[in-house]
Amino acid sequence: MVQVFGFHLMPYKNMPEDFNENYNSAWVNFSNSHFDPETANELYNSYLDELEYCEKMGFDGIGVNEHHQTAYGLMPSPNVMAGTLARRTNRAKIAILGNAISLHQHPQRVAEEVAMLDVITKGRIISGFVRGIGAESYSFRLDPTKSKDRFFEAHDIITQAWTEDGPSAYHGEHYDAFNINCWPKPYQQPHPPIWCPSQGSKDTIKFAAEKRYTYLQTFSSIKNVKKSFDAYREAAKEAGYTPSASQLGWSVLTYCADTDEKAYREAEEHAVYFFDKLMVMPRDFFFPPGYVPPEAMQQILKSKAGLGTPGALNFRDLVDDGFILVGSPDTVKKKLKEYHKELGFGVVNMNVQFGDMTHDRTMNNIKLIGEEIIPMLHQLEDQPQTV
Repeated sequence: MVQVFGFHLMPYKNMPEDFNENYNSAWVNFSNSHFDPETANELYNSYLDELEYCEKMGFDGIGVNEHHQTAYGLMPSPNVMAGTLARRTNRAKIAILGNAISLHQHPQRVAEEVAMLDVITKGRIISGFVRGIGAESYSFRLDPTKSKDRFFEAHDIITQAWTEDGPSAYHGEHYDAFNINCWPKPYQQPHPPIWCPSQGSKDTIKFAAEKRYTYLQTFSSIKNVKKSFDAYREAAKEAGYTPSASQLGWSVLTYCADTDEKAYREAEEHAVYFFDKLMVMPRDFFFPPGYVPPEAMQQILKSKAGLGTPGALNFRDLVDDGFILVGSPDTVKKKLKEYHKELGFGVVNMNVQFGDMTHDRTMNNIKLIGEEIIPMLHQLEDQPQTV
C-alpha cells in the first residue's frame, strides 16, 4: 500500500505583473510592501479548506512546511498551521515537512510545540526536520557553513527532549542546553515519526537511513529520485537492514483534470507562475558559499540547472522528467504505476496546489485524486528493490 499525502506551500498569488522585469528574487529582499493582508486572509482560509478537503477525499495525511521572507510560501511557522488543522481534522496524519531546525536558537521550543500537537491529535503528527534552504541563511544571518552541523545538534536535542526523563543537558559546538525537560511529552512513543525531506543531499540520505527515518525526495527528476533511493538503500544495507517501502517518499507537483489536454493547459499556467516567479532568486541565494560542500557543487548545479531563473525551464520537459505529474486520472494512474515499479516508494506527497492555482481548480484536483488515484495507490504492493 502506498500512503498518499496532500501537501501545500501556501504561496502568495498576487505578484506584481512586472515582477520579472524589475525584481530578481521572490526571497529575502522582495519587499513586504507587496503583501496585502486582505488578500492573504482569503488565501490562508482557502488553503486550510483545501487541506481539510484532502482528508475528506481519503488522503492518508496532509502536509505543511516552513519558509521565511518569501512569497513562495506563507508559513514561517508550520506548527501554527498544524495547530490550526489539529482540531479541524480528525483522521489524517499531519506531516510537518518540516521544521527548519538549524534556524532555531532554541530547538527545545520545537520539541515542545510538536509534542503539544501530537498530544492534541492523539498521535497524528509526523515531524519532518530540514536545514532550511540557502536563502534562509541570509534571512537569519546564519553562517551557511554551519547549518548542517547545527541541524544534527538540533535534532539530537529535540529527540533527547522527547525520549529522556528530565531535567537533562546537552553540550555541543553550536548549542548548550540545560534543564531539557519537555512538558508535554509526545503522545506517540518514543516520539512522532521523523521524516527527512531533501533534494538529494548525500549527508541527509545517509543520516535518514542510519536513523531509519523516512526519506522524502523533493523537486527532482525521476532519474535523481531513483539515484537518491538507491543511495538510501545502500546506506541502509551498510547499517545492517533492508528498508521498507514506507521509508521512501516522493514529493511531486500533481494536477488532474478530466482530460489530458485540459490538465496540461491548466497546469502549465500555474507551473509557469511557480517556477518563473515564486522560485526566482539569485544563484548565491540558492547556494550561499559553504552551504554545499565544494565536491558536491558541480553535480548539484547540473541537476538543478534552471531553477531560480525565469523562463529557463520548459513545462513539457518538467513533465517528461517527472518534476510534475499531470494528466487525466487514467494518465496519472498509468504514470504512477510505472514510477512505483521503477522507484519502489511507499509514500507519495502530492503538491495539490502550486503557483497561482485557483481554489476551484485545486478542489477539483483533490476530488479527482481522491476518487480516482488514491484507491489505486492503496492497492499497490511493495516493490522489492535491490542495489
